[in-house]
Amino acid sequence: MESVLENDNPLLLPLNKEKTFYDGFITVQERHFRMRIILPEDHQLKKAKLHCCWQLKHLLRGYEHIVKQRLQQSPDLVSFILELKTVLEFGLKCNPECSSIRPPQYYSQLISEMETLGWDKLFFIDTQFRTLRLKAEDSSGRQHILTVNLKSRHPAESPECSADLPVPLAVTWTPQMTLEQLHSQFLVVLETLTEFWDVLEEIDSKTWVLEPEKPSLSDTMRRIAIGNNTSIKVEVDPRHPKMLPECCLLGAEHVVTPLRNKLNANMHLWNPDSSVLHNLQDVFEIAFPSPATHKKSSFSVECGICYSYRLEAAIPDQVCNEPRCGQPFHQACLYEWLRVLPASRQSFNMVFGECPYCSKPITVKMAAQKS
Repeated sequence: MESVLENDNPLLLPLNKEKTFYDGFITVQERHFRMRIILPEDHQLKKAKLHCCWQLKHLLRGYEHIVKQRLQQSPDLVSFILELKTVLEFGLKCNPECSSIRPPQYYSQLISEMETLGWDKLFFIDTQFRTLRLKAEDSSGRQHILTVNLKSRHPAESPECSADLPVPLAVTWTPQMTLEQLHSQFLVVLETLTEFWDVLEEIDSKTWVLEPEKPSLSDTMRRIAIGNNTSIKVEVDPRHPKMLPECCLLGAEHVVTPLRNKLNANMHLWNPDSSVLHNLQDVFEIAFPSPATHKKSSFSVECGICYSYRLEAAIPDQVCNEPRCGQPFHQACLYEWLRVLPASRQSFNMVFGECPYCSKPITVKMAAQKS
């Protein structure tokens, strides 16, 4: 029996001649668990005492009654160890998070790196010590969070990093690097985007932004209210934020057409040394309504079909072209309305019908299918 036990568990060794005191490790799925077994003089398992490391205790949580039962019923130590390993394999399968408890050097390395970086930079760490969220501040005082998912062989393996940025986060990593160096790289990335955020902050503070309702640091689009159920979508390039952005005018055709003509005629006036907001006003020859001069309710016109302003994330962006009407609708509402009317017709992805309010011709694209 002793030879079978030693062959199957070479790291579990007897510490006395009587072989009633075993100490060492059992191996399950290439992982080692420290345990100690103290047998009575008659080697009966019923009175044996089992001491486990904290990892083993954590893994056996919920299976204690099975372990006690096997101690009472197993004929010998070899059989008990074999059955214990079966329980552990099942536990590892049911609790994948337990299967990757990291070695002690992982935690000592992490603590050492955090002490160098500064604990004040730590915003969050999960209970497994695998996911960290590090705080960072750019030169304009904006607060940012860098999420770092550490691998089991850190620092030998490159961590997965993410942040709320308008561009992919590109950082380099070598086995010799630390969290402090990673954080420094992140600060450099933030500085390359400071001008982009400055541009959007000016738009957010000096105009009425209809979309997105709550802009994030990764959002590059702003839909700015102009008036008369008219707005403009601007898409700012994070790498070249002071250049002329991509513009899309939304509203009734008789309002949008003159603005589109001004854009084409005045595009050459765009000055990269001036602010984007100032350039937009010069090119379109307009002054955007601002929070200082207008209430947002002036631009939050309800949909003429569902009588609400916001439908999930969408706001009314389809407007009747009849100057005396100009009623706005949600795209989805107008599409559903027109497609059930006998007089409406469809051509490819366009539906043609009559305005629900003034009965003048109105057109809408098919609503995008939700995945």
